[in-house]
Amino acid sequence: MAQITAALVKDLREKTGAGMMDAKKALVENDGNVEAAIDWLRAKGLSKAAKKADRVAADGLVAAVVSADKKTGVLVELNAETDFVARNEGFQKSLVGFAEAALATDGTSEALLAAPAVEGEGTISDQITRLIATIGENITLRRVEKLESPEGVVTNYIHGAAADGLGRIGVLVALKGDASADELAEAGRKVAMHIAATSPAAATTDELDPELVAREKQVLTEQARESGKPDNVIEKMIVGRLQKFYKEVVLVEQQFVMNPDETVAQFLASQKAELVGFKRVTLGEGIEKEESDFAAEVAAATKG
Repeated sequence: MAQITAALVKDLREKTGAGMMDAKKALVENDGNVEAAIDWLRAKGLSKAAKKADRVAADGLVAAVVSADKKTGVLVELNAETDFVARNEGFQKSLVGFAEAALATDGTSEALLAAPAVEGEGTISDQITRLIATIGENITLRRVEKLESPEGVVTNYIHGAAADGLGRIGVLVALKGDASADELAEAGRKVAMHIAATSPAAATTDELDPELVAREKQVLTEQARESGKPDNVIEKMIVGRLQKFYKEVVLVEQQFVMNPDETVAQFLASQKAELVGFKRVTLGEGIEKEESDFAAEVAAATKG
């Protein structure tokens, strides 16, 4: 039996909004497994924030760049310790250079770090080391995402822009179809804005992570059983609720934010466009950053 610590209970409460005793019971019932405990709380209707995203706990910027022929796009996330660095001209200029260099790589962070430096000698990894020495903060090239559309176009979109092509959320959308390149690019930009707002889990139902679907089905099953209805009714309830789930997390099934009367799939069809794929990167997604009490730090410092 796993030890249920106060820190573990606190973490679960922050992620779900559940009460202390409910959080502790959920962890006990699931042998300390936080993800299983979240599902348990959802099934019992005790989670007040089941869909709460991971806390964004890293600063820096995301760059979004598309090649001149609009056939290739990349997203590059460069993290730093504070948001002050994100406003640093040297940091921003370096990130744009890294993103442009990433267009010629295989789309992995390892390949980009090994690529020739944009400024100075050595590799981009060496350039980041020099940047750290100049700025005085730890800087990490965390992620690279690449998207190609040989038969169509790739469009980029930045949300929360700090500068041209730099911001907190970066999206790439690849489309092909009978429309002109400019028309596809315009349609792609609108879909990219939708993706920035809704953060779909996959482009189509078939592309959903099977583990995600299995987890959701299990939660829905437990919720349905709580109703006390017979098994044949429960089966129908699960089918209906899964369809609702797909409409929430699958891009082409979602209601289009610019026109909720149609789905994304219907919008694309009206534009004579077909979705090739998409990429979305949120700054600091999934990174936990230690939170500090600023007033306590100042008080400690004054005591010398």
